[in-house]
Amino acid sequence: MPPSHPGKPLTPIEAAIPPLLQSLPQMLEVEAVPMEQALGRIVGSDVAAPINVPPHANSAMDGYALRAADSQGARGLVQVSQRIAAGQVGEPLQAGTAARIFTGAPLPPGADAVVMQENTRAEDEAISILQAVVPGENVRAAGEDIVAGAKLFGEGRRLRPQDIGVLASVGLTRVTVRRALRVALLVTGDELVPPGTELKPGQIYNSNNYTIAALLR
Repeated sequence: MPPSHPGKPLTPIEAAIPPLLQSLPQMLEVEAVPMEQALGRIVGSDVAAPINVPPHANSAMDGYALRAADSQGARGLVQVSQRIAAGQVGEPLQAGTAARIFTGAPLPPGADAVVMQENTRAEDEAISILQAVVPGENVRAAGEDIVAGAKLFGEGRRLRPQDIGVLASVGLTRVTVRRALRVALLVTGDELVPPGTELKPGQIYNSNNYTIAALLR
């Protein structure tokens, strides 16, 4: 039974808190903060992706980029015309040739598939294709993870570490969040002294100040 007051029972804590929270005004003021300061903050307005992720079709495997049709029933050797590493852009691919390509590298114009290197046999500047591919095989399409214009996070979301990574992946450096609350904390008591101070008779260390301050963060 909750403790009672003469003439009127006291309200249990679990019943008193909800109406108190509902009576508080919402913090609607917003500010743009650097991504490094956004962790744990509340999104102030919907965030949309300004670009595709990935921004271009790229290889999902180390192997050889080519026209899928050139791998069907391929016999003999296919010439390797170029080498494309991640971060490089290849030249347009000639029909009947392949480009050595590495994971994450953009597909050269004219290619529509990638043969895994395990399914080829390299011979000098050419390869033998051991297993045919179909269009789109071993290729990550532009926008496969995130499409430009897509809503990333809605207003009111508390940003987590992985959310910060998503925002960075679309090139954002700042995000609009609700302004953090300003809270004054005052802990009283003649018996309280700060940690690190020598206790005198009747005194105790002020632990509540640190506990509540940590909770407020």
